[in-house]
Amino acid sequence: MANLSIRVGDDLLARFDAAAGSQGGRAPTLRRLMDQVAAAAPAPVGRLPTRPLKLTVRLAEEDGADLAREAAAMGLTPNGWAAALIRHRLHGRPSLRPPDGVALLAIQGEVRRIGVNVNQIARALNTAVLEGKVLDLEVAYLADLQTELRAHMSTLRGAFEGNLAYWAAEP
Repeated sequence: MANLSIRVGDDLLARFDAAAGSQGGRAPTLRRLMDQVAAAAPAPVGRLPTRPLKLTVRLAEEDGADLAREAAAMGLTPNGWAAALIRHRLHGRPSLRPPDGVALLAIQGEVRRIGVNVNQIARALNTAVLEGKVLDLEVAYLADLQTELRAHMSTLRGAFEGNLAYWAAEP
């Protein structure tokens, strides 16, 4: 059964309560009014678009304050924090707030560019006829790029592992 929630002005609610009081109260009066309006309406064609599941959770005041603090520390709303925790528990993947996701995508782009450079250098070394110091310099440059690529990959791995550890942590 669906639950309907609306906001109305205090004056309108007071007048409605006065009228509904003699008809069994708010809920029965609203159901009766909805039935009357719906009876005159044509049947819906097809399905209405589905909405995301809304979950309501009641927390003790102390738990609510702790949730607000944790959410604020992550730059999330309490609802966003709870949704991220649920997504992590259901899917086991990192739950990133938008700025973190953007930053990790930027790092991924940098790693990709380094990979392109490494491939170009490897291709050049395979086709070039180099001797002595020139070849040694090119191989050293390639080793430096490989080290930089590993550092970026380690940073990415650390970010994901840190995110997973945060959501999996016991208080």
